[in-house]
Amino acid sequence: MPGICDGRVVIVTGAGRGIGAEHAMEFARQGARVVVNERTGAARETTTNEEGSFSFPELDSGTYRVNVNKGGFKKLGLRNVELHVADVTTLNLKMEIGAATETVMVEAAPVAVNTSTGEVSNIISGEQVRELQVNLVRSHAVGVGEPLSIPDTRAMMLLRANSLAKGNSGIRGITIDTICEMLNRGVTPMVPSQGSVGASGDLAPLAHLALALIGEGECFDEKGARIASAEALKRAQIKPLLLEAKEAVSLINGTQAMLAIGILMLLAAETLVDTADVIGAMACDALKGTNVAFDERIQKARPHAGQIRTATNLRRLLEQSQIRDSHRDCDRVQDAYSLRCMPQVHGAVRDTLAHCRAIFETETNSAVDNPLVFVKNPKAMDGEGDVLSGGNFHGEPLAFALDFLAIALSALAGISERRLERMVNPALSEGLPPFLAPGAGMNSGFMMPQVTAAALVSENKVLSHPASVDSITTSGNKEDFVSMGMTAANKLKKVVENTRNTLAIEAMAAAQAIDFLAPMKTSKPLQQAHAAIRAVCATMEKDRVMYRDFARIAELISSGKLADVVR
Repeated sequence: MPGICDGRVVIVTGAGRGIGAEHAMEFARQGARVVVNERTGAARETTTNEEGSFSFPELDSGTYRVNVNKGGFKKLGLRNVELHVADVTTLNLKMEIGAATETVMVEAAPVAVNTSTGEVSNIISGEQVRELQVNLVRSHAVGVGEPLSIPDTRAMMLLRANSLAKGNSGIRGITIDTICEMLNRGVTPMVPSQGSVGASGDLAPLAHLALALIGEGECFDEKGARIASAEALKRAQIKPLLLEAKEAVSLINGTQAMLAIGILMLLAAETLVDTADVIGAMACDALKGTNVAFDERIQKARPHAGQIRTATNLRRLLEQSQIRDSHRDCDRVQDAYSLRCMPQVHGAVRDTLAHCRAIFETETNSAVDNPLVFVKNPKAMDGEGDVLSGGNFHGEPLAFALDFLAIALSALAGISERRLERMVNPALSEGLPPFLAPGAGMNSGFMMPQVTAAALVSENKVLSHPASVDSITTSGNKEDFVSMGMTAANKLKKVVENTRNTLAIEAMAAAQAIDFLAPMKTSKPLQQAHAAIRAVCATMEKDRVMYRDFARIAELISSGKLADVVR
C-alpha cells in the first residue's frame, strides 16, 4: 500500500517508500534566517486533509501499522506490517559548520547547531559536533525507577518518529527511519519512568530512547529481558546511528513520553466509561431502579453530549427488562444519585475524555522540539526560511489533560463503588440478601470486596491531586516553570488500573444480584453482559477466594467485551 500523508500525519500503512528527502538539520538562534539549498529531486510536496488524524494500533508485540483515520487513535490490531515514514515535506538545509557535510547560510551566527546547552552553552568547533551529540544524549539519560512498559515505550517511539517527520526539527531522514526499523524489528529501549519534569519536554525518557539509537544503554529483547542496546541492534541488523549536528537535541526534546502514556490510558478510559454504562445498568436493574431519569426529554433540556450518549445507552440497556416491569407500580418516586445521575456523571466523564482526545490528537501531530525550521515557500524551494526558537516542548497542555483524565476516572470509580455499596447493604439493597451472600451469616459474601473497592476509590482521590499545579525550577533557573506532565501520566496509570478493578468488583456483584432475582430476567443486552461475566466467573454459591475472579473480570473489561454491548 502506498504511503499516506495528510499534511500532519506521516507514519503510514504498508510498504511505503521511506523518507522522501532529507530533513532540515539547522538549529540557530532566534530570528536567524537561513538559505535553503535543495538537492535535486529530494523534496516532495505533501497534501492536506483536515479530517485526517493519527490512529493507534496495538503496541504490545510484533510489528504494526499506523493509519490516517478520521476519528483518530483507532486500535487496528494488525500484525507483521511494516512501519515507514513517507511523503513528508522535507528540506536539505546544507550546513557550513566546520567539518559538517551539509552547509547552512545564516544571517546570524549559528548558536545551537554546534553549541552545548543551557547555562553551559559554548560554541563548539566543527570536529567536536558529533562528540557533542553523544555527550548530550549520555548526560540527559538520567532516568530512575521502574522502566516504562513495552507498550508505553513503543508508543513513545512511534509518536517521536511522527513528530520528527513533520520536517520542522532539523534531523536527517535516516534517524527517523532507524526509529521505525527498531519498531519493526522489536527493538525496545529500556526507559526509566521517572526523571522528567515535563519541560523541556520529557528530556530524560527521550534521552534513553536516543541512547539506544546510538548503541548504548539497554533494550528489552523478545522475551522481555534486558540486554545491551548494542547487542539488541546487532541481533536486529540495525546499525547504531552516528548523530550529526542538532540531532541529539531533536531526539530528546519533546513530549512523547507523557503523550504515549496519555494516549494509551485514554484508550483504556474510553473502554471503561462504556463498560461503566453496562455495569451501572445491571446494578440499576438489580436494585429495581427506574429508567425514568434517563428519558430523552430530560437530557435534551441539558444537552451535554456525554450525558445524552450515556442516557441513550441506559435506555437501550434496560429496555424490556422483566425486572423493571415487575416494579413499575411501586411507590418510589426517584432513585439515589448513584443510579439516577449516571447520565450526568458518566456523561461528564465522556465529555472529559473527548476534550483530552482533542488535546492528544493535536499534540500527536505537532512539532514539539526547539527551535523549529520553517520554509517560506516549500513549493518553490527558493531557499528562504527561518529558524525560530520557542517553547513547543512545554508539556502544560498535556499535563492539564492528564490530570483531568485522572479526576474524571476517579469520579467514575467513585460512583461505581456507591452502587456496589447499595447492592451489598441490606438497608439499601431492595430485598437482596445481605452482602449478596447465600446463607448470610455463615457466608460473608461481598462484604470485603466492597472494602477493597472503597480502598481503591480512596487511593484514586489521593492520586487525582493535580500534578500540574506544581512547578520546580531547573537548569540554572532557565527552565523556571515546568509542567510536571510525566508525573501526571505516571499516576494516571494507577488511576486507570484502580478504576478498572473497582468496576470489576461491581460487575461481579451485579451479576450475583441478577442471579438472585431469577426467574425474572433482565434485558437482552444485559443478559449478554451477564453471560460474558459468567464465562469467566461462576455464581458464588458459598464463600470462596475471589481475587482471581476480579482479575479475570478486569481482563474481560480490558478486552472491551463488556463495552461492546453498547458499541
